[in-house]
Amino acid sequence: MLWVKAFHLIAVVCWFAALFYLPRLFVYHVDATDAVSRDRFCIMERRLYRGIATPSMIATIALGIWLISYNGNYYLKAGWLHAKLFFVLLLIGYHHLCGAYVRQLAANTVSKSGRYFRVFNELPVIALIAIVILAVVKPF
Repeated sequence: MLWVKAFHLIAVVCWFAALFYLPRLFVYHVDATDAVSRDRFCIMERRLYRGIATPSMIATIALGIWLISYNGNYYLKAGWLHAKLFFVLLLIGYHHLCGAYVRQLAANTVSKSGRYFRVFNELPVIALIAIVILAVVKPF
């Protein structure tokens, strides 16, 4: 179980790193004034989303399910886990919204500003704080 937990945490860290950096790339992308920079950001965004963020999300979910399976009777009754999973579902939605923005930026159809993406970039921080507190403190 400890090996599974270790790899779960590694996957979580990788997923959050991608979710923190990808919207920052969106800021730079929408603020770019030349085609060469915009093309470079499209490549970086696509590779980060497909090569790191999505595999990390899948690993996080798979390893999380594996961890729950070790003691399903306890975990399925644990209120803190239900709350944590709620935030994980929000993160999955955020992840897919990032994917939509990657596609819109590549097609040059995005209507959001750099300021929007600066605020959007902060949303996973809230989920991270909640998830860590719920998993470590287990308040209920």
